[in-house]
Amino acid sequence: MSNLKDPQTPTPSPVFPQDKKWDYKKRTAGYESDVTALVRCMLEDESILEDQRAAWERWRNDPSGLKR
Repeated sequence: MSNLKDPQTPTPSPVFPQDKKWDYKKRTAGYESDVTALVRCMLEDESILEDQRAAWERWRNDPSGLKR
């Protein structure tokens, strides 16, 4: 049995409480928008990072995008 997950099998996305406050800090060396800082902070959460990686793999390996 393999430890690798099938990239086509969706895993449940992480769910956070509605009132979750993300403690993000903008980078000071140059301009960074609030949205970019928030996304960067969210990707530091391991569950979100894994969810986004799996979504990218599903999208990248989806053969239906190659059909015309």
